[in-house]
Amino acid sequence: MRRTGLFGVPRVRPWSWQAFLLGLVVVAMSAALQGICVALGAKLYFVVFLPSLFVLAFVAGAPAAVFAALLTVPLVWWAFIPPVFQFNPLTSANADSINLFCLLAVLLIGLADLCRETMTIVRSGGLKPSGESAATNSQ
Repeated sequence: MRRTGLFGVPRVRPWSWQAFLLGLVVVAMSAALQGICVALGAKLYFVVFLPSLFVLAFVAGAPAAVFAALLTVPLVWWAFIPPVFQFNPLTSANADSINLFCLLAVLLIGLADLCRETMTIVRSGGLKPSGESAATNSQ
């Protein structure tokens, strides 16, 4: 792991086993926190998983976050969608929740990957000027 210039956040190589292990740990911790939220009466099945996917994608890269998102869908279906601890056919509302989670996960993972790449560019000294800018008119 190496540290970036942003608050000393450790970064993991994207395709390493540590990244995927971190993804598994993040899903397990999010499931435990989601279990607490459900015990307190929350009906939002994916509410805890979305921020953790963003942080995971920023720290460990997009492949680990995609792995975690793909692991999250059957976990939530099995553990949190009633009847719990059973795979039953999904209602249209539950299928819509899963579809919305997948859409938001793709958008958040993409945004985190862009942030990760931007931090790499900033850390390396920024973009180098290429002689003439497209924004200036030479006429």
